[in-house]
Amino acid sequence: MEMDWDKLRVFHAVAEAGSFTHAGERLNLSQSAVSRQISSLEESLDVPLFHRHARGLILTEQGELLLKTAQSVLDQLARAEILLTESKEKVRGPLKVTTTVGLGSIWLTPRIRKFLDLYPEVELSLLIDDSELDLGMREADIAIRVTTPRQPDLVQRHLMAIRFHIYASREYLQRRGTPQTLGDLDKHDLVIYGTASKPPIPNINWIMTVGDPTPGSRRAALRVNNQYAILQAVCSGLGLAALPDYIVQDSDNLVVVLPDVQGPTADAYFVYAEELRHSKRVAAFRDFLLQEVAGTKF
Repeated sequence: MEMDWDKLRVFHAVAEAGSFTHAGERLNLSQSAVSRQISSLEESLDVPLFHRHARGLILTEQGELLLKTAQSVLDQLARAEILLTESKEKVRGPLKVTTTVGLGSIWLTPRIRKFLDLYPEVELSLLIDDSELDLGMREADIAIRVTTPRQPDLVQRHLMAIRFHIYASREYLQRRGTPQTLGDLDKHDLVIYGTASKPPIPNINWIMTVGDPTPGSRRAALRVNNQYAILQAVCSGLGLAALPDYIVQDSDNLVVVLPDVQGPTADAYFVYAEELRHSKRVAAFRDFLLQEVAGTKF
């Protein structure tokens, strides 16, 4: 059986609108025409797609399955249309970028104005989240990740190596003293990444184990699953934390502790789906990031 794309488009509109009438308004079709299209689709598939109720329509289990397929197909068609119609002279159109909380909120967001000044016709969306979004399922166009991608069919470009040191506020060190050895960390309050969600890099809580302390000898005064929040806690004088160097480079309040002690280096990658290899928006954002990375101490 061949799928009728017109009927699939009508089905998607009905599923989104929840009624034949509202879907018809979106499609500029009569309520009866929409109803006939759905009935015809159900007959051709030999399954019910909606439960009909006085208050509206509810998808059946089969309808839910078809909606996922329809959404995927329509997303791919929309992306193909954007790529095919992309201007030869201008970089324009939607661009969805995902990255970690630390990189996104502290390093990337303050630089976005410069990018949009260069490319004002790009409709940019930032998705700041330490979890990995699925580029293959079009949850984002570009990812800036601090781990190598596990998904197949993704293009990756190394952006930077991120280095970590231990930091504290001047006020905290005046109050509690400055650690002189790794063993001194046992006597201080530490702020670490919480275990409730996946951390942005492996071994992010290395401050708890560096120097091979006696198990349980170090105290986590605060666990929080957000690097920006860890930075704020350290700035407030709560304790010591292992932070990426770029995150503190503009802070006059923070001081590096045990400067010869460096944590594991994390490599950040610029990642996108193979099908976007020739996208002017992706290329423009990549080149912009490479210029910004060159001017940042990581």
